[in-house]
Amino acid sequence: MVTRLQALAFGATALLIAAVPLSSHHRWPVNRSTEVTVEGTVTGYRWSNPHVMIDLDVRNDDGAVEKWEVGGPSLNRMRNNGWDRDTLKAGDVITGTGFRFTDGSRILRLDRIVTSDGRELFLYGSR
Repeated sequence: MVTRLQALAFGATALLIAAVPLSSHHRWPVNRSTEVTVEGTVTGYRWSNPHVMIDLDVRNDDGAVEKWEVGGPSLNRMRNNGWDRDTLKAGDVITGTGFRFTDGSRILRLDRIVTSDGRELFLYGSR
């Protein structure tokens, strides 16, 4: 016979086990010690959950084009900061600032964007 305390302990353990993968999904694996800035041409803009993602062609110091993927929060948070599906389009030149993935891949968790016409767009609230 299972006691009430055993059932409660089992339920709490099950909840904890289920919560670990959820918290890791919402944690971007980025290096927060160094902010990175990239300037590039938008080649794609995916306005969808769970994260809005922007594809950029970025010229490196040697002049070669590197493919970068930069992303922000969910649609709701983007909308709350004045973004919509028409905010960016292919061909726009933007400067993105944020934090790069720790594995060295060309993926950036964006904090803000400056468009070629000088508009500053924040992804996680205004400054």
